[in-house]
Amino acid sequence: MPRPVPFRRPAPAELDAALGRTIPDVIRPGLDVLFCGINPGRHSGATGFHFAGPGNRFWKALRDGGFTERVLLPSESRALLDVGCGITNLVARTTANAAELSGEELRAGRRRLERMVRRYRPRLVAVAGVSAYRQAFERPGATPGPQPEDLAGARLWVLPNPSGLNASYQAADFAAWFRSLRQDAGTARREG
Repeated sequence: MPRPVPFRRPAPAELDAALGRTIPDVIRPGLDVLFCGINPGRHSGATGFHFAGPGNRFWKALRDGGFTERVLLPSESRALLDVGCGITNLVARTTANAAELSGEELRAGRRRLERMVRRYRPRLVAVAGVSAYRQAFERPGATPGPQPEDLAGARLWVLPNPSGLNASYQAADFAAWFRSLRQDAGTARREG
């Protein structure tokens, strides 16, 4: 894996200026797993990197789940392509809190994600955020793990939101969910 890319935490004024910004997807055709966040938070919007908040547990969960050999910095997100993973969001615009998103924005995000999956054909799509998934996919009873339906031919998963604000799950929980997802991705690769 390439050497770490420096990563600087944004100043408060930069965080405020980030609202409404979008950040580029990390994607290419034929990925094993396309991770789908809810939307960029202020740290992500300010830096241009996914899951960049100081308390976000995504990068550690990737390592603990066996996707990467070490904990990557958000600025190294393009290295995920080398291990068959990518990142996008349901909603592209940066907000201070995901609660600012409307149900219609989330449902429109689902339709956009479906078009993306048809174009890039990942084997699995993992939505990181149970509540957002429930709204976007109109599945009020959904729980974390593999879902009974697919998304444009890709296996569909729901993961707990790795935000540091989500106190319902601990590091060991994320590691277990990400390990299960990785095992399923290996199964999908063998079947594909």
